[in-house]
Amino acid sequence: MNIPLNPNDISHVIEADKANVWHHLTQHAAFETVDPKIIVEGKGLSVWDATGREMIDAVSGGVWTVNVGYGRARIADAVRDQIMKMNFFAAAAGSVPAALFAEKLIEKMPGMSRVYFSNSGSEANEKAYKIIRQIAHKRYGGEKHKILFRERDYHGTTIAALASGGQPERAAHYGPFPPGFVQVPHCLEYRSQWGAVADYGVRAAKEIERVILEEGPDTVGGIVLEPITAGGGVIVPPEGYWETVQEICAKYDVLLHIDEVVCGLGRTGEWFGYQNYGIKPDLVTMAKGVASGYAAISCTVTTERVFDLFKDDPADPLGYFRDISTFGGCTAGPAAALENMAIIEEENLLDNTLVRGAQLGEALKALEARHAIVGDVRGKGLFWGVELVADRTTKEPLGEKLVAAVVAATGKRGVIIGMTNRSLPGLNNTLCIAPALIATEAEIAAIAAAIDGAIGEVAATI
Repeated sequence: MNIPLNPNDISHVIEADKANVWHHLTQHAAFETVDPKIIVEGKGLSVWDATGREMIDAVSGGVWTVNVGYGRARIADAVRDQIMKMNFFAAAAGSVPAALFAEKLIEKMPGMSRVYFSNSGSEANEKAYKIIRQIAHKRYGGEKHKILFRERDYHGTTIAALASGGQPERAAHYGPFPPGFVQVPHCLEYRSQWGAVADYGVRAAKEIERVILEEGPDTVGGIVLEPITAGGGVIVPPEGYWETVQEICAKYDVLLHIDEVVCGLGRTGEWFGYQNYGIKPDLVTMAKGVASGYAAISCTVTTERVFDLFKDDPADPLGYFRDISTFGGCTAGPAAALENMAIIEEENLLDNTLVRGAQLGEALKALEARHAIVGDVRGKGLFWGVELVADRTTKEPLGEKLVAAVVAATGKRGVIIGMTNRSLPGLNNTLCIAPALIATEAEIAAIAAAIDGAIGEVAATI
């Protein structure tokens, strides 16, 4: 590894960071006593910090992004070659990599048809909301404009995205929010809102119908849902949920918007999370794993039916989708995305995700027998959550500081994992594990062993 080991160089970088960088999700008062972590290099599933310490990254870049791992020269080369030839032109014009990637992407998404490029998941979701709102004005006199969202789901960090997010601590202090976003209940059976009920998945989905009827079907234009809730606790919807959601959307003419920002591009062992459940969405948004973090890119994908609604009256000067994303015209993103997708195909990473995901799931579920503070283990593919509790009988959540201590203890063992963090009052108690799709048998074993040891270490202090 080409890690800067000169102590003077490291010291300068750390001081420059502390003096000038405003980090994401960070209380900077902490840097009065500890230095910020500086990650300087990555290869495969491993990263090295500025001191030369190697760690296994079991959260794909910290936020479920680096799906094909670090150090992919072919992606870097593709980006360099493309931007030297043509780096950017506003996306009112086309580009070679954008056209080719859109074609390739649509091949993986039967029933979908059009790709709108932007540069982040938050922005991709904003585009989808604007599409739904504009359709409301074009078709329904502005009435069918409300967008439903699910408790515990997350859709981004802009004001409208926070308005449509079900994580109160993420949204705290950023209101007032725009109207027209309405919450529906979560679908985590482990924390059932109705006690022990038969067909919990159907029951949870039926709550969406209840909300539609309360709001008025003539006012609800869309619903945005993660196929598997990510930062809200890695919630895999139970049997019957998605079939019922689809039926409800069809019954009330509600556009189904699936947010694949985390699950997209292989995380669950399918190209997209919704493809595990037979869903036929109207809109799909994605970012993160689309280019595995090698370049910024996001996509808002629609059916041809949705697309056609914006070209039905060429004489209307306001009838087309009057939106722009500056960096939707950057060619680096689709160039990187093409190579990223080729790697997933050529290396059979969807299959690897299923095999290694089964190994990881089995190892994590074994923790329930070993540790009383493990309340629930859930996931799919290489996307898992371990919910920690203070009491299994009452399901009292383990305190956030103790969950953070498990994350830190796992880090001491050379593995980086995540957790629900400042999202859900009293329920930030789920460990998040999502290694790159290239994970090996040995790496999965090492990840599971580190978590096992860390949970045991913290449990011994309670």
